[in-house]
Amino acid sequence: MNDSSKPPPFRNKNTWLIPFICLLVGGALIGISTNLAKYAGEVGVTPLAFLFWSITGAAVILWVIAFIRQELPPLSARSFEYYFVAALISVAGSNLLLFSAIPHVGAGFVALIISLPPLLTYLGALTLRMERFSIIRALGVAAALMGAGVLAIRKFTAPDASIFWIVIALCGPVLLAIGNIYRTLRWPDKASPSALAPGMLMAAALLLLIFSALPNFSVTVPIKEWLPLGVITIQAGVFAGQFLLLFVLQKTGGPVLLSLLGSVGAVVGVPVAIFLQGESPPAGLFLGASLIALGVALVTWGGVKMSSENS
Repeated sequence: MNDSSKPPPFRNKNTWLIPFICLLVGGALIGISTNLAKYAGEVGVTPLAFLFWSITGAAVILWVIAFIRQELPPLSARSFEYYFVAALISVAGSNLLLFSAIPHVGAGFVALIISLPPLLTYLGALTLRMERFSIIRALGVAAALMGAGVLAIRKFTAPDASIFWIVIALCGPVLLAIGNIYRTLRWPDKASPSALAPGMLMAAALLLLIFSALPNFSVTVPIKEWLPLGVITIQAGVFAGQFLLLFVLQKTGGPVLLSLLGSVGAVVGVPVAIFLQGESPPAGLFLGASLIALGVALVTWGGVKMSSENS
């Protein structure tokens, strides 16, 4: 049965370039984002405040883009459900866990573990018959997962490992994988990516604001110096590009290719953490990063091949 509300993966052989570019650029923005979150903590911005204000800024940017393109977010009951559930799983919950863990486990490690969702997403997509089994794509997902696994195991066995925060950080990719499946299944009819992205981010900002009402949580930002505001402004732009590309990729590439955003983010984020943030290189970095890069290539190639066979 053909459900037009589900974003179709690789509709023809000539459309593979758009999702591939979205994958590379969107993944790079994720890698930059994790490092900005660490830097924000160093200049006195809490994870909750950093996430709330940068998401709010990104929502404003995307609302302006949607207004200019005359593609405002739909306001139906189905759309509101989509905004708030997707926001809780894919934005507010997952990013709050990951950003909170960064000061304890490092930006490099967080950049690496966001490459873990592909296996869960692929298995979920196969179970729900959203994806047809492909040995090439399965090998790609397995390679990316093994690459992240090598690095995660080395982190667990490090002498100064913080098991609690490692586990908290690992919960983030689980939520991201669930979000990949949910957003694909519940995509509102005829809604464009540029219309859905601002609605989801605004819902995420509202959820974070509600969360800030709990004791010992606040979205207050130090404003006596320009650095905190500058970092938040940059992150707002990064989030705007990241989530817009996420929806475009979901519409054109499907949930499995979408889940590899984190793998590309790892390849970008780890070198930034090492060379610009001064973190020590994770043990097993070369092997892990090579497997992740191989995984991205195989899944992309598999999607192109499936598209050619279906056209």
